[in-house]
Amino acid sequence: MKNQAFNPYLPSWEYIPDGEPHVFDGRVYVYGSHDKFKGGGFCINDYVTWSAPADDLSDWRYEGVIYKKSDDPAYRGRGSMYAPDVCRAPDGKYYLYYAFAPGITRKSWAIRCAVSDSPAGPFVYHGEVNLYPYSKQYLPFDPAVYVEDGRVWLYYGSAMFFPVLGVSKRNVKGGAVVELDAADMLTVKAGPFNTVPTEIPGGHGFFEASSMRKIDGRYYFVYSSAIGHELCYATGETPVGPFKFGGTIVSNGDIGLHERHSDPKTAANYTGNTHGGMLSLGGKNYIFYHRHTDRDCFSRQGCAEEITIEPDGSIKQAEMTSCGLNGGPLKGSGRYEARIACNLTSRKGGRFHSKPLGKNRAGCHPYFTQSGKDREGDGDQYIANFCDGATAGFKYFDISGLRRVGITVCGDARGVMQVRNAPQGDVVAEIAVTPTGDKETTFFGDYAGGEGKQALYFTFVGTGRLTKFTYIVLD
Repeated sequence: MKNQAFNPYLPSWEYIPDGEPHVFDGRVYVYGSHDKFKGGGFCINDYVTWSAPADDLSDWRYEGVIYKKSDDPAYRGRGSMYAPDVCRAPDGKYYLYYAFAPGITRKSWAIRCAVSDSPAGPFVYHGEVNLYPYSKQYLPFDPAVYVEDGRVWLYYGSAMFFPVLGVSKRNVKGGAVVELDAADMLTVKAGPFNTVPTEIPGGHGFFEASSMRKIDGRYYFVYSSAIGHELCYATGETPVGPFKFGGTIVSNGDIGLHERHSDPKTAANYTGNTHGGMLSLGGKNYIFYHRHTDRDCFSRQGCAEEITIEPDGSIKQAEMTSCGLNGGPLKGSGRYEARIACNLTSRKGGRFHSKPLGKNRAGCHPYFTQSGKDREGDGDQYIANFCDGATAGFKYFDISGLRRVGITVCGDARGVMQVRNAPQGDVVAEIAVTPTGDKETTFFGDYAGGEGKQALYFTFVGTGRLTKFTYIVLD
């Protein structure tokens, strides 16, 4: 690779959740929703896409706006376009499917389609898939599309229920799939068929975020469960199932790993909804998902992790890392942005972001943020509100001969930053911190920890707070 790859894998100013990766003509394209930093709602910005060479997932290129809300004829100055997916159809063109909600009536919720001659767009409006007859059982939301041998399947659904839409919880069956007519890519030929029901023991039933891939002859249906913070999978022998529940692929709080359970306070990160798809590339497999920033659920960023698929088709749950697409640990030297921390908690743990956490309730909850509002093409993301007991974890580094560990910070904090190789491990470095006001200053401490593949966890012990935690420095 040209450079090292980090999580989030796109620039700090880019907020693309719900990532669906696809390989078209030797490049990986990621399609997703487009959040606006401090936007106050989901999916406010127009669709954009990024792409990278299939042999270098560190080299992402901005492809620009591919489809605007105003390109949809139903747009009347309001509404959002939710998680999309794209396929190359049998006719060789590219079709973008998206959920659009310009109003609050049941008929206003729909899955619509746009078409382009290029995976990088621009896309033009094509039409609407008529799912209205089934919408009380399978809500038209979060579409995914899969093409094989000239046939086209559309996946969708949500377990949310909206009284204003005339939908009740008892009616919603879970996820759905229909076969579309490849001649127009809109007409329902067969279905809907249920993919995963809303009720599965352990709370892993279908909630939203359908995604489909075929790997080594198996069909993997990926979805966000009713628990919210996890992507689960089910396997089948055909594109329409039946699907058998497999387990959790990734949790954006590492819940389910290392004895962490469903209480958000035990999570390794601040959790929230998630959505993403699998990528099989060069003999490796990855899962794309997203994290939450700025104390709310509306400013989400894409992350990705390498996953292991066992010979029997099962998938071992991946852990969140700072080096997901890097192919291995990061170099154990140099300066790294604190924003690549894959674990972030307060003394009291974390929380699930179902709504914004206002400043008056922020307490000592640390969070990822940036200056100003939405800054397309420019950003200075950092960790804010880092006070006594807050911990930021970075995984992993290939450490050899490390002498000192540093942090670049500012604020009125006074105390010690303790560094460990494991959350509850021995202290391997202590960095004395004194107040700096608004001036960013780098403080160092001697390192006496492990070598090889290591994690680094930074915990502040003291008074005051670090208003900006900008970099870690390995020397």
